[in-house]
Amino acid sequence: QVQLVESGGGLVQAGGSLGLSCAASGSIVSIIAMGWYRQALGKQRELVATITSGGNTNYADSVKGRFTISRDNAKNTVYLQMNSLKPEDTAVYYCNAGAVYSGSYYVYWGQGTQVTVSS
Repeated sequence: QVQLVESGGGLVQAGGSLGLSCAASGSIVSIIAMGWYRQALGKQRELVATITSGGNTNYADSVKGRFTISRDNAKNTVYLQMNSLKPEDTAVYYCNAGAVYSGSYYVYWGQGTQVTVSS
């Protein structure tokens, strides 16, 4: 089992910045990748960015050049730095972890944190 606790988010004006954090606990050694997804009102959840245990990153086209995902393995924490925010970035942001245990792949989610960008 992996537990994910998110922090950060809030309200910011367009063009501003926000940072999100996600601390993992539990079966940490089984985590192979972590990431951030978001879900805007009335829309499907979509990938924002992911980072593997080896540090490889992947970003949605809509956030490339503006968002940066990073992780601190010592603190079992993944971060999302969001710059040049746009109103269309408004959504609930969810932390995600993929873990392998006993040959099976498991996906875990945080509780979500609201990010609101005003125009």
